[in-house]
Amino acid sequence: MEDYSLVVRKPCFGLPTACPSCLPVYFYLKFADIPFKLDYNLTYPDSDKIPYVESGEYVAYNNEKGGVIETLKQDGIVDLDTEFHSVPEWIPMNAMVNSWLADAIKYELWVGTDGTSAQSIYCSDLPWPIGKILFLKQVYNVKKQLGITKDNAEEMEDQIYKRASSAFGALSSTLVDQMFLYGNRPSSLDAVFLSQALITLQALPETSILHNKLLEHENLVGYANRTKMALLDAGTSSSVPNFHANPSSSAPRKGPSNWRSKPMTKTKRGKTKEEDFKRRAKYVFIAQLIAVVLYVTLMDQTDGFDVEDDDEDFDYNE
Repeated sequence: MEDYSLVVRKPCFGLPTACPSCLPVYFYLKFADIPFKLDYNLTYPDSDKIPYVESGEYVAYNNEKGGVIETLKQDGIVDLDTEFHSVPEWIPMNAMVNSWLADAIKYELWVGTDGTSAQSIYCSDLPWPIGKILFLKQVYNVKKQLGITKDNAEEMEDQIYKRASSAFGALSSTLVDQMFLYGNRPSSLDAVFLSQALITLQALPETSILHNKLLEHENLVGYANRTKMALLDAGTSSSVPNFHANPSSSAPRKGPSNWRSKPMTKTKRGKTKEEDFKRRAKYVFIAQLIAVVLYVTLMDQTDGFDVEDDDEDFDYNE
């Protein structure tokens, strides 16, 4: 059995990664008690392939088969949700968390705040021109995804926060004082919401509306802090509590050689490296283009500025 590696965006805000797409996979593997090595990709902040799990020649990308967690389920590696599908509230609760809360966090990171948190998570390791362009591009993409325009911006903001507040209320009523959302066993829903809660509490500014709405629910905040201590502050994997009291309820774990997904061939891996090289070259070209545009603009402004001493008397001491 080969080692598992989880590739995510960099750690920040006291979290192993503050990326809303990466952190749920991290917690899912922790809940599943699967040993893995954590690797970081700092080069391509806009890649929808991140996060991904790899082992040997196999790679499970975020943008394939519904995401990494769904791939792990479909491929028989581990499925924490098998006993929850019969719960009546399971599907609507998943829908709220993965749409309403996910949209609210996306909005807060890129639109609803000053963007400092998003830049720290995604762009801080890039040269300024490239990081700024990617940030503005993502702001545009998020507004487009959420259907936000100049005309409906205020209305959409109210709707986003109203839905988030409803989701928090439903989650609080479901959790009550249980260890996890549905009893004493974690699920993929726990992995996703735990990630959202910790990002909201630790990555978003204290002035964040979403941050303050979450603070209204003490049991949700306590759940997030308690589970974080068990999974992150324990120090070693051996001290993390075993959440699998009934192993038969989860799918059997298989080595990478038994995975049903089609392994990534050498050709595909080579193609990926070629794509990475092309993307890096694109970034360099963009930076050079910006430099040229700025230079030409400044030169034009300088050439167009004529000082006529006979007509004007400038007092530089003013």
